[in-house]
Amino acid sequence: MMLVCGRMRRLYRQLTLQTSLLLLFLFCMVSVLISAYFLYGVKRELEPAGVSGVEGAEEGTANWEDPQATPSPPSARVLPARTAKPADTSRTDPVVLVFVESLYSQLGQDIVAILESGRFRYQTEIAPGKGDMPTLTDKNRGRFTLVIYENILKYVNLDAWNRELLDKYCVEYGVGIIGFFKANENSLQSAQLKGFPLFLHSNLGLRDCSVNPKSPLLLITKALEVERGPLPGDNWTVFQSNHSTYEPVLLARGRVAEAGGPPGPLHAAVVQDLGLHDGIQRVLFGNNLNFWLHKLVLVDAVSFLTGKRLSLALERYILVDIDDIFVGKEGTRMKVSDVKALLETQNELRTHVPNFTFNLGFSGKFFHAGTDEEDLGDDLLLSYSKEFWWFPHMWSHMQPHLFHNQSVLAEQMLLNHKFAEEHGIPTNMGYAVAPHHSGVYPIHMQLYEAWKKVWGIKVTSTEEYPHLKPARFRRGFIHSGISVLPRQTCGLFTHTIFYNEYPGSPKELDKLINGGELFLTVLLNPISIFMTHLSNYGNDRLGLYTFKNLVKFVQTWTNLKLQTLPPVQLAQKYFQIFPEERDPIWQDPCEDKRHKDIWSKEKTCDRFPKLLIIGPQKTGTTALYLFLGMHPDLTSNYPSKETFEEIQFFNGRNYHKGIDWYMEHFPLPSNTSSDFYFEKSANYFDSEVTARRAAALLPKAKIITILINPADRAYSWYQHQRAHDDPVAQKYTFHDVITAGRDTPIKLKVLQSRCLVPGLYATHLQRWLNHYHPSQILVLDGQMLRTEPASVMDKIQKFLGLTNVLNYHKILAFDPKKGFWCQLLDGGKTKCLGKSKGRRYPDMDVDSRSFLREHYREHNIELSKLLYKMGQPLPSWLREELLHSR
Repeated sequence: MMLVCGRMRRLYRQLTLQTSLLLLFLFCMVSVLISAYFLYGVKRELEPAGVSGVEGAEEGTANWEDPQATPSPPSARVLPARTAKPADTSRTDPVVLVFVESLYSQLGQDIVAILESGRFRYQTEIAPGKGDMPTLTDKNRGRFTLVIYENILKYVNLDAWNRELLDKYCVEYGVGIIGFFKANENSLQSAQLKGFPLFLHSNLGLRDCSVNPKSPLLLITKALEVERGPLPGDNWTVFQSNHSTYEPVLLARGRVAEAGGPPGPLHAAVVQDLGLHDGIQRVLFGNNLNFWLHKLVLVDAVSFLTGKRLSLALERYILVDIDDIFVGKEGTRMKVSDVKALLETQNELRTHVPNFTFNLGFSGKFFHAGTDEEDLGDDLLLSYSKEFWWFPHMWSHMQPHLFHNQSVLAEQMLLNHKFAEEHGIPTNMGYAVAPHHSGVYPIHMQLYEAWKKVWGIKVTSTEEYPHLKPARFRRGFIHSGISVLPRQTCGLFTHTIFYNEYPGSPKELDKLINGGELFLTVLLNPISIFMTHLSNYGNDRLGLYTFKNLVKFVQTWTNLKLQTLPPVQLAQKYFQIFPEERDPIWQDPCEDKRHKDIWSKEKTCDRFPKLLIIGPQKTGTTALYLFLGMHPDLTSNYPSKETFEEIQFFNGRNYHKGIDWYMEHFPLPSNTSSDFYFEKSANYFDSEVTARRAAALLPKAKIITILINPADRAYSWYQHQRAHDDPVAQKYTFHDVITAGRDTPIKLKVLQSRCLVPGLYATHLQRWLNHYHPSQILVLDGQMLRTEPASVMDKIQKFLGLTNVLNYHKILAFDPKKGFWCQLLDGGKTKCLGKSKGRRYPDMDVDSRSFLREHYREHNIELSKLLYKMGQPLPSWLREELLHSR
């Protein structure tokens, strides 16, 4: 060893300066080459780097004539196969996480529209290039069952930390990914997708699209036909791979082909990743959703990747209403040939839609109001009356909301009923439609009552609930025993009579039918009631043209099973599918111009309260109600026979009586700007439904809640129940009630819940904040209201923006006998609350106080955070509790 070292030292001494420089140069060159290799490799895998050796899209793309053929791009990196977990629906919430590039991006809005139409829950996030991923799990449960990227490159180019986080989540919970590749002028013509054995060819024009019949994700989509002609846009991306994990879904040919030569090869425009590469299933689209077939495949992709958890059934029920069958100007009505065509088309449609029947709406006053030829058409139609379904409008086609006398409405209906009987029109269908949807929503109770009395109506329909647009949000509800179903338009209106004069051009109508809005309505709604008009069935008979072609298109491209039902059975089916829609959500009619136009002129939104005192119970809400009533500009509701000063509208049975009932509890406005109505219902605070309902009807209202120590509130409620001789409260001690276990008697559990649940202040307050802006909510310190009410009232007047400020310091006085503040009357007397208020009872025992302090500790901490976000001060009792929790 010593000998070797000696020789090395002698060799080093013999090296010249020139030789040393040469070795240093060689070392530097090797370093540069190594660095260049790694830099080149990284650069190749950015958005997406060019792939050397890949041939042009038209010349080098593999032949997809056999959908199972797998192309062989050069040097594709194939990793060992892995098996993707199936969607684990038991471990994830049925929510889709949608990453959009911005809140206003068109593709992002299109994706969300599909989800909303399918009534699928979702959460949108701005796609992070770098930065935090939203929380994916909650207590070992996945928060999302599917991830959709508007731009798949945002996923591909995630920083390593977030990419690993998301991929591990998808593998662990069996969550799939849907992504869209949007090429632009800066996209490379050929590239490999970073980290995947998948090659992309971009900025292509495509034509003649078909569906791969062997694609495993197909459910609704049928793979029989070819969509002939060019696909929209010249920025298509196609996919190419030799890995068995990729399966083409949609195939298309290049738009450019040699004249007279054979058609070009097929390309994969949508591809499915079976998860054999990395354990994650994906579906990748080579363009946006402007192509109708992409929307159809997207619906199937959502279903497949969620294990049919977010899926639409194959059954579709359609009902075609023909409104105003006798109402129309001369020249627009049906003649004999049109009536015959109507019946022939109905029989033809029945071969595809069992028992398909047109539903005819009539106003008898307008019978025989056309030309002689058109009157003969009316006669022929009545001779076929048993062949169709029928429903009444009003006799003279008047708008019901204009009539406030129920008997007048009933008289008009009786005229129509008599006409029906005289002309052999069935009167037992149980369905009616009001002209212009007047009185259906917003509710005109006189219409509902007259309908039931004269016709025995059980079902109606409207396009106005909750709003006309967007149509995908239309819903149904039940009121006063009548089911109200959503009605859809179909691109046909009273003025659309001639094919060649269709607005925009006849192609616009064909586009609606063949993959457009009308097709999507059927695709995304299990039940569709279409509104058409008499004028759509004369002249060019656009109604017949539309529905014949719609049924043909649906059956050509989908596996949907078209059916129909009479209206009453259809309503039963609707609420079997959507039972959660039975209860309506009343809205402010003045917030929607269309609603205001079909709402009674005798009603006014000024009769709604501008302030709600929401509780919770046993915190001083009644005292506040008394103090507010002392202000000359503040007016409370009329008392209720059942619930005294509280209306309790939004949280119970009263809600189903409608907004007319609610408004009757407030005075008619005096037409002065000082009118300021308020109501107090202390059980609004912790109700799960009240905040949403209140925000729908009173979106601009101010909200006041009073919070005291939740332990004191619980004890006060218990003592309140004892004072009212509640047998459970009489039998058990307070400590027994609050510490009762799961196996305790049901009545004891109910009392325990009413003691403890309202005190979960942060949970309930957050629910209100989900529907109201923090600036609309005032949180009062109940302890301060009890000790310094005049100061609290000053704060409230400022919150309400009252110009007439009342000095409560001069009109409130402390009553030592009662132990609380009362209204000071002339002569020094006081007006206090009743005997049931301010009741004294023994102090809470130490063990109960300790138990409740621990029970509410985390909730109080959350409340403090919530109040901090709202910019509101912490109540004194909360500061004390936080000190004890340290």
